[in-house]
Parts: sequence; structure tokens; C-alpha cells
Amino acid sequence: MNTNYLESAKERIPSIPLLINVISRRVKQINQGQRPLVKPDSLSMPPMDIALKEVAEGKLTAEMAFTAVDEEVTADERFISL
Repeated sequence: MNTNYLESAKERIPSIPLLINVISRRVKQINQGQRPLVKPDSLSMPPMDIALKEVAEGKLTAEMAFTAVDEEVTADERFISL
């Protein structure tokens, strides 16, 4: 894992649990054949590093919606967007 990309990605998405979820979902997409949003440093660059580079360069972001604690939360009100 490229620690430089990791540190840059943590600056963009400071919530570690959210960053882990974003990276793991993106790695799955890359492994299934989806094209990278950035140019890999080499042909053998691991998918995790590609995903971290995408976040570090601002090509991949995440947003979360929150509701008040007292309100009943439905499945439609909770989402993570990639």
C-alpha cells in the first residue's frame, strides 16, 4: 500500500470507517473490470493503490446523509454515494 496516497486520501475523507468502505467498494469495482478514474503509476499497481489515488486526487468522493436521532430512519434516508 502506498502510504503517500493513504495520507492524502485521509485528508480528503477524514472518517476512517467511511474511507475504508469507499476504498473497499471501489476495489471491488476495479476488480470486476471497471476502468480506473486515474492513470495507474505502473501496469502492476494494486487496485487498492488505484482507489487511494482516486480519492487523493479528488476523483472519488463520498457523502453521507444524517437525520435526527429521535426520528425514525428509513432505508431511503441512509445512503453512501460513490
